[in-house]
Amino acid sequence: MKTGPVGVAIVGAGAISDAYLRNLTAFPDVEVLGVADLEVERAQAKARAYDVPVAGDVDTILALPEVEIVVNLTIPAAHAAVASGVLRAGKHVYGEKPLTLDPEEGDKLLAEAAARGLRVGNAPDTFLGAGLQSAKRALASGMIGTPMAATAVMQSPGPESWHPNPEFLYQRGAGPLFDIGPYYLTALIAMMGPLSKVAATARQARPHRVIGSGPKGGTSFAVEVPTHVMALIDFVGGASASSTFSFDSPANVTMIEIIGTEGTLSLPDPNTFGGPLKVRGAGDGDWRDLPLEGTTIGRGLGVLDMARALRADLPHRASGTMALHVLEAMTAIIESADRGEFRHLETTVTEPDPLPIGWDPHEATLG
Repeated sequence: MKTGPVGVAIVGAGAISDAYLRNLTAFPDVEVLGVADLEVERAQAKARAYDVPVAGDVDTILALPEVEIVVNLTIPAAHAAVASGVLRAGKHVYGEKPLTLDPEEGDKLLAEAAARGLRVGNAPDTFLGAGLQSAKRALASGMIGTPMAATAVMQSPGPESWHPNPEFLYQRGAGPLFDIGPYYLTALIAMMGPLSKVAATARQARPHRVIGSGPKGGTSFAVEVPTHVMALIDFVGGASASSTFSFDSPANVTMIEIIGTEGTLSLPDPNTFGGPLKVRGAGDGDWRDLPLEGTTIGRGLGVLDMARALRADLPHRASGTMALHVLEAMTAIIESADRGEFRHLETTVTEPDPLPIGWDPHEATLG
């Protein structure tokens, strides 16, 4: 069994790569060895900015023998092909969400990894941050009794006002459900276990959007996906949830509340790693803040947990199995909206164990 830091490479040098590179280059248990992109010059610029030794195309970084985990930050339409290529190169893969564009692709990817003895990890890893980890411990302590129901809401005007290249966020594999929904569904599953069935409605407010910033500001582009989705969710354990995912609201609204037999827990925005985390008991006059335990460092925690689990031969928490369950749930939500019926899920997942108290991304644990 190998020892020491785990070699990592990044594929996709777009906007989100900075968040990963900033953290991964600071974690002593991983070593970032390469950055790749279709635009090699962009990969080279990121490599220089973060002192990464190798930059080039995908084949360049896959040829590095020291690379054990490849972080796939490509657009959703490329997730499956890039991840499969990584597996064929004999390396583990950790991808951005969604896992693939559809559950069939995702199932094939996990089967390929299993056949090769390799791991698949997947974002989001926000549930590993202090806010949601503390919420998970609060639920486990019985603070609000038995969880019975949840409400999850994400409403915004959409990303075209600030994102310089927002077109892909309105294509298949994105939209408010597939782009932001994974944060909420993953958080709910991490708190309350796997889902059993869903029912939904979906709408598209307008067929075109206009880019609001950057070199392409003022440019109109086509919208391919629903931009307002509402879903009812049943959990295997008996609880239920209502959810809204929208790019059609003039205001930003983010919330998850879990109602228990003895109180309600208000979770932090699941697209963040911190708080606030609040609780309100049955007899309380108002909410009270709960202390947070854990890290708020940001993206890359799932890669680090995967690296440490790889060395220890333990399951990693931001798993491909979790991502496939979330992907099937989102696909089932769209199918339900199209067909006007409940859709039952075939996949399942075991909710991941909480991180140990004191888990520190900046501690060197691998020698």
